[in-house]
Amino acid sequence: MQQPRSDDPAVYADDLRIGDTFQLGSYLVTREDLLGFAHQWDPQIFHLDEDVATEGHFGGLIASGLHTLSIYQRLAVLAVFQNWQVIAGRSFREAKFLRPVRAEDTLTGTVRVEGVVPDARERALVTTSAELTNGAGRPVLTLLVDAYVMTRSGRA
Repeated sequence: MQQPRSDDPAVYADDLRIGDTFQLGSYLVTREDLLGFAHQWDPQIFHLDEDVATEGHFGGLIASGLHTLSIYQRLAVLAVFQNWQVIAGRSFREAKFLRPVRAEDTLTGTVRVEGVVPDARERALVTTSAELTNGAGRPVLTLLVDAYVMTRSGRA
């Protein structure tokens, strides 16, 4: 993982450069996780019923896209954003679900800084691209994320 450019463990927008790339940890998707998330947040039959899912397009249970996004968020926060001085997220854009996530897939990935645009309010709009891959190294999700990050001149 890329390290901050100062002795301060906090990462400000000023510390980020286009092309900085951060490795994410990993997350094993269990059958119980897949079903539990679907029951709670995306109760579509092909996420809940193994028989229906087996007869469907993907030949078995797959994770909800919302579940996949949630796994990305957890990995990104734990590996990257928890040290950034994030004020607020602005958007998730161009989320692409490239292949299904299945039970027993281990997901990992990267976050790459694509843009840092300071404004007059002592913050910058930071754009990152992200990719999650499965255990075979095949991409399952790509997206762009915009977040406001404090600049060093804006810290309290």
